[in-house]
Amino acid sequence: TRSLVVTGVQTCALPIFSTAKGTRKSEVPLIRLVRDHGIEGDAHAGNWHRQISMLAEESVDTMRAVCSLPLTAGAFAENINTEGIDLKALPVGTHLRIGEAEVEVTQIGKRCHNDGCAIQRAAGHCVMPTEGIFVIVIREGIVRKGDPIEILSGTAEAGNKDGAD
Repeated sequence: TRSLVVTGVQTCALPIFSTAKGTRKSEVPLIRLVRDHGIEGDAHAGNWHRQISMLAEESVDTMRAVCSLPLTAGAFAENINTEGIDLKALPVGTHLRIGEAEVEVTQIGKRCHNDGCAIQRAAGHCVMPTEGIFVIVIREGIVRKGDPIEILSGTAEAGNKDGAD
């Protein structure tokens, strides 16, 4: 049986002088998830429905096969990469334990900005609008690469898959 694990954690750290949105996320050893906020120090954190983005490594692999761009961790602006879990099949409302933290799925997919992201322009399509998910923090904690992921509630039969903003 394949284990469900975190394969990478990325953050878009806030410089002291700027919000730094629009910059590429960098892989870090750990992230701290904060209730009603998201990732401590991340430029996109805040009390809203898209505190943290997640993308399966399997989804990234499908894009690597058709895209000429180097698709390293954070290429899709995702905060957490996973392995062994079909994120896109999780319905909105599903709770996951990731490392020490607990999160709730709030949205499946997100439209690429403007006329499509650089990946969509290079490959003809992008997986984030249909396979990336967004979550909010329910219980605070630390998440590291290699941490286990456990589905606490929810089934794969339903969910909001409209990719709404």
